[in-house]
Amino acid sequence: MRRLTHLMPAIGIALIVTILRLIASPDLVCADSGRIVVLNGQDLKPYQDVLAGFQQSLAKQGINLSVEIHALQGNPTKTQDVLADIKKHGARLVVTLGSAATQAAVREVGQLPLLATMIVTADDIKPASNGTAVLLEFPVDIQMQWLRRIVPTATTVGVLFNPKENQSKVSSALRVAKETGLTLVTQAVDTPRALPDALENLSRNVDALWGISDSVVMTPQTAEPILLSTLRNKIPLAGLSTSWVKAGALYALDRDYLDIGTQCGEVAGKVLGGASPAALAPIFPRKVTYSVNLKTAGAMNLELPQDVVRGATQVFQ
Repeated sequence: MRRLTHLMPAIGIALIVTILRLIASPDLVCADSGRIVVLNGQDLKPYQDVLAGFQQSLAKQGINLSVEIHALQGNPTKTQDVLADIKKHGARLVVTLGSAATQAAVREVGQLPLLATMIVTADDIKPASNGTAVLLEFPVDIQMQWLRRIVPTATTVGVLFNPKENQSKVSSALRVAKETGLTLVTQAVDTPRALPDALENLSRNVDALWGISDSVVMTPQTAEPILLSTLRNKIPLAGLSTSWVKAGALYALDRDYLDIGTQCGEVAGKVLGGASPAALAPIFPRKVTYSVNLKTAGAMNLELPQDVVRGATQVFQ
């Protein structure tokens, strides 16, 4: 009885400490919820492939947690409802597909483990204190290596960019291009209005144009003048996507979205095994696919290497 009497204060103190911890960090309770919540931003095939690869990877690892998939499709009301449910009932892991879903989750889910994908760069998750990502963008060195392989005659490559958005990337690319045996000529473009003069200036000094994701330079509104300029000046363009290639770019790198889903599943396995997402650096796609436009190549008197043509997932001609 005396031992029990001595134990009571200790038990009381431990209970108080536990309660204080939970009050201070409510997300600790939420993190114990036995489910994975997926916020899917778009009902498009690449997103569907990512989800399929993700679920297949979890099954292969023997992870049997409930996976709740919410198709948001740009609906802000539904997004807020799902996030409110996550905050109330918790999740072992929150997975987001697309920038809008990722940005909303970063704002709302606090310290819960977050894994983002279908985002180009890691900028969307930088504000997250407990997040990581599988990105869509390929490392600059991979992009330069493929440019050399597809357009082996090019030695001087131009890039148009908005300094506020891409200065650090372009600065890094200058070093990488040199290591790859290329000379990178950069042209800053602050506004879309400055694009025509920048294109004309660059076209006199380069053998190819490297397109990078940029909200000022490479947009649906600027695609036509860029493509017309490169075709007129016979400067092969490395586009952003297959749609750019279909419209007239020489080629574009693309991703194996099923494998991106598999990569997400592998990262999820690490997080569910106890790793902190904040300790896991964002990763790039590990598989490269690409498309080429033979009609554009012909118009520019370029003969693409046969192994390049055979290896393309799509060939426009």
